[in-house]
Amino acid sequence: MSQKGKVIFLHSSSELYGASKILLYVMNIFRDLGYPTLMILPGDGPLRPEIERQGFEYKILNLGILRRKHFHPRGILDRGKKLYKAYRLLDEIHQKEPISLIYSNTLAVIVGATFARRRGIPHVWHIHEIIQSPRFLVKFLASQVDRSTPKPIVVSESVAKHWKKYLDDAKPLVIHNGIEVKPFMECTEDIRQELGITTQKKVVTMIGRINPGKGQLFFLELAKKVITENPDTVFLMVGDPYPGYEDIENEINVKISSENLDNHVINLGFREDIPQILKTTDIFVLPSILPDSFPTVVLEAMASAKPVIATKSGGASEMVVDGKTGYLVNIGDIKEASAKITQLCNEAKLASQMGELGKERLLKEYSFEHFEEKMKKYICQILP
Repeated sequence: MSQKGKVIFLHSSSELYGASKILLYVMNIFRDLGYPTLMILPGDGPLRPEIERQGFEYKILNLGILRRKHFHPRGILDRGKKLYKAYRLLDEIHQKEPISLIYSNTLAVIVGATFARRRGIPHVWHIHEIIQSPRFLVKFLASQVDRSTPKPIVVSESVAKHWKKYLDDAKPLVIHNGIEVKPFMECTEDIRQELGITTQKKVVTMIGRINPGKGQLFFLELAKKVITENPDTVFLMVGDPYPGYEDIENEINVKISSENLDNHVINLGFREDIPQILKTTDIFVLPSILPDSFPTVVLEAMASAKPVIATKSGGASEMVVDGKTGYLVNIGDIKEASAKITQLCNEAKLASQMGELGKERLLKEYSFEHFEEKMKKYICQILP
């Protein structure tokens, strides 16, 4: 048995998007500090083989993750049963080998906070989201943070500002996400040939899971507007839907067809070759229409030296320097956003300069080394 008790990581998703990638970084930091780790996933998915590849122990169990679709009597009863089973699993683990810390990644995971509080185990909540409604849920989650986590980690100043309004005791600590830059900076392959995109065409890309806040339909409106002036522009969409939002994916596909965008928009779904996709990209767009806490994909675009056009929605306003590394535009403003895309399509030198400045900013502010340093300092404060 290790002299250091096991650190249990609870995650809300088995997919391999931003929050999952950051959690893998955190697990590696704990492992480097000598702590044995165990990840509990809510199901199978692309994250599982990556966990195996990196040599982490894991278990799969439905954790009773909170989603909007469960806010009805039958859904709440179902979540209660799942939470009870997850609680029992944590109890079994703790009896076999004392748990030194429970690390809950995103506010959708609540069982860890409850178990940790009742067993007197330190608990960390890594908060990646800005939840505005329903009001009762916001207040409930804030109360759980107050009762379980004296110093929760939040991924941006925007997230901190939002939750401070509801917290009485907990003091959020901002630790901006950081990424490993080598896969993006050293990527030499693109996917133009695979997609049949000729070299003279400009490629505008968005990457993100399909949900009501990510702005995929807004992105299609931008595509429709831009191609009227720049017909040699291709728009790439990367990402699959959150469970329960498959109807939005269907709406996207119908819109592409009905608006005659088939020759200009390529919907790639989930992809793991993000460095290659960004290598193919000329302009990256984050079209979020709801607050987006601190989208890791913006960092990946910056590492790839791409100019970023983002809506003023949460953490992006902290990441993008308007007029220098890209542009910040008003949420839902088709005219403004499409004009910025068109400008960068027409001014390759400006786009390149912005991309390089973005890369410099990333290396200075958001590298993995910065993230690791801050995380280690935090861990040493909460664990021996």
